[in-house]
Amino acid sequence: MKVSEIKDILEAEVICGENALDRDVYTACGSDMMSDVLAYVKEQAVLLSGLMNPQVVRTAEMMDMQCIVFVRGKKPDESIIELAKERDIVLLSTKYPMFASCGMLYEKGLRGGAIK
Repeated sequence: MKVSEIKDILEAEVICGENALDRDVYTACGSDMMSDVLAYVKEQAVLLSGLMNPQVVRTAEMMDMQCIVFVRGKKPDESIIELAKERDIVLLSTKYPMFASCGMLYEKGLRGGAIK
């Protein structure tokens, strides 16, 4: 699935990374607990979260994620946006809650990765 498809499915606003919407992603993870993402989730490409702090971007970078989708209409502040730009990570914001967002992406064929 392309990041642009995720944007369309979730009716999301692009916060940064407009030039990278053609990237392919194969799996997704929804979590507000970055420790769980680091401990249990492997080989993810998209992170869905409602957490609004720089740790989200740092976690996504460590996990080689291509895109972060902020749920529930949340929008990051400028420091988070700048950090994502520096790390070349696409940021999106959707009005949908996490459960619905994950379900919508799953319904369109995006799956979670292996949990080890």
